[in-house]
Amino acid sequence: MNYAQDIIKSLMRTEKSTVYEPSAKYLFLVGIKANKIQIKSAVEQLYKVKVKDVNTFISFGKLKRVRHQLGRTPDSKKAVVTLKAGQKIEVGS
Repeated sequence: MNYAQDIIKSLMRTEKSTVYEPSAKYLFLVGIKANKIQIKSAVEQLYKVKVKDVNTFISFGKLKRVRHQLGRTPDSKKAVVTLKAGQKIEVGS
C-alpha cells in the first residue's frame, strides 16, 4: 500500500507555481509511478482540501558531465493540482 507521504514528495515553490496560486492551482513533486487518482487522494488526505483536477507531466533528466564521465540527473514527475472553489492550501512564505 502506498502512503500519502510516498506519493507526494513536496510542494514546489517556484516563480511559475506562485503565478498559479490565485487560481487555486498548486505544483507538487510526486513519485514517478504515482497516477492521478493516487495523487488526488494523497493531496486530499494530507492537506484536508477538495481536489477538482490533476494534471501530470514528467520532466526528463538532463545529461551532465563531471570531469571526464557522463552522467544524468534523475527523471521527475510533477503534478498541477486544481482545488475546488473556496479551497486553499496554506503555504508558509
